[in-house]
Amino acid sequence: MTTKYEFRNIRPEEVDQAIQIEQICFPPNEACSAKSMKERVANAPETFLVAVDKETGKIAGFLNGVATNEDVFRDEFFTDITLHDPSGKNIMLLGLDVLPEYRHQGLAREIMSRYAAREQEKGRKCLYLTCLDNKVEMYKKMGYTDDGISGSVWGGEEWHDMSRKIR
Repeated sequence: MTTKYEFRNIRPEEVDQAIQIEQICFPPNEACSAKSMKERVANAPETFLVAVDKETGKIAGFLNGVATNEDVFRDEFFTDITLHDPSGKNIMLLGLDVLPEYRHQGLAREIMSRYAAREQEKGRKCLYLTCLDNKVEMYKKMGYTDDGISGSVWGGEEWHDMSRKIR
C-alpha cells in the first residue's frame, strides 16, 4: 500500500481531477459542486489528503474537510469555505472519495488512518463526518462512533453523525 501511492496535500493544478473524482464517487444530489471544490482547494489545501498512484501520477482517492472550533456538523461546511479556521481544534470531514478501480484494496482505510495521524500531530482534537446508513459499520471499523441521526439534510438524505477523538 505505502509503495504504490504517494500521500500528500492536494496541489492547485489537481482541482479538476478532484472535481471529476467527486462526480464519479457521489450522486449529483450529494456531490460537492465544482465551485465549492475549487474554493476548498484554493483556501484549505492542507485539509486534503490525496493518494496518488505512483504508476499513473493520477489521484486514486482523497479525503477533504475543513478545520473549525465547532463540534456539531452542519450542512454549511459543505458550501461555505469561510467557515474554515486553519487553527480550529476539529476537522469536519466533507468527503472520502476513492475511484471504483481502486476500491476493496484498503485504500479508503489507509487514507482515513493517515489523515487522523496527520491531524493528531497538528494538535486537532476530533474528526467529524456524516454518512449514510450503509457506511456506518465501515466507519466504526475505522474508529468512529455513531452519534445518531444528524441534523444534516444534505442531498435530501438522512445521515448519521460520526466522530473520532484523536487527542
